Amino acid sequence: MDRPRLSVCIATYRRAALLDALLGDLAAQTHAPQQIVVVDNDPLGSAADVVAAWQRRWPEVAWVYQIQPQKNISLTRNCAVALADGAWLAFIDDDERAPPRWLEALEAARDQYQADGILAPVVPELPPHAPAWVRRGKLYDDPHMASGTIVPHNVMRIGNALLAAAWLKRIDPVFDPAFGLTGGEDGDMLMRLVNGGARIVWSEEAAVTEPVADARMQVDWILKRAMRGGQDFARHFRAGKLGGRPGALRSLLFYARAGAQAALSAGLALLTLPFGRHHAVYWLARCSANVGKLSVLGGWHYREYA
Repeated sequence: MDRPRLSVCIATYRRAALLDALLGDLAAQTHAPQQIVVVDNDPLGSAADVVAAWQRRWPEVAWVYQIQPQKNISLTRNCAVALADGAWLAFIDDDERAPPRWLEALEAARDQYQADGILAPVVPELPPHAPAWVRRGKLYDDPHMASGTIVPHNVMRIGNALLAAAWLKRIDPVFDPAFGLTGGEDGDMLMRLVNGGARIVWSEEAAVTEPVADARMQVDWILKRAMRGGQDFARHFRAGKLGGRPGALRSLLFYARAGAQAALSAGLALLTLPFGRHHAVYWLARCSANVGKLSVLGGWHYREYA
């Protein structure tokens, strides 16, 4: 039986060397894609030469390269979806690496579990010079669960995914531009799919890797990313994506719990500091995530991609 047509969608921004490595991984896939869509969020088109070189080296695949100049990750992802012509769309970030059986594993999980979408792990790879506290802290670990598990709302991300194009056509916008500078657009989109009836399951076998950049091995980055995650969760909660639009009592309990957890986490950060910096940073990140939830009450959103 012929494979359904598959498009790989990549949003990129000034990561030419990393993109080149990723495209090399795609060329080595045991199940080659029929189309690769690269949407460049750099108005100067810094990825153009990389894509052009791969077009010459790998003419068997259909290539699409497009510049989306407005700084907004949602618009960039929407452009990729609009340009893709596959029945199934695979998503991977431009700083990730895919093993040769990545697409094969995604497609196998789709067929085995009769799913409308597959999500899979993004495994962090620390560089040799990573500080000891970073190595001991496990601060970047992506969720892991048994293959075939229905993916919980709170771990929905698009960094490693396979989705049915037919389901994406049912929602408008696919990625909400309101999340375009803050992030969280992927969780929002996936939750809307699931709340509309899509079946999205996990594949532990379809993992990809992501090198951890030096800038991300800083406490301030870890805390800001945790705060943004908390804000994303609270925004989804307020919008009713986590079990219906909340009433006054449910909202009160949600924010009271966030406040209590923020205070507890701050205390644990102080108590555990003598036992290792990694413990303190872990609890500070939990505190920051809960402060992020509370900050949504004031209408403030950390714009990570501004």
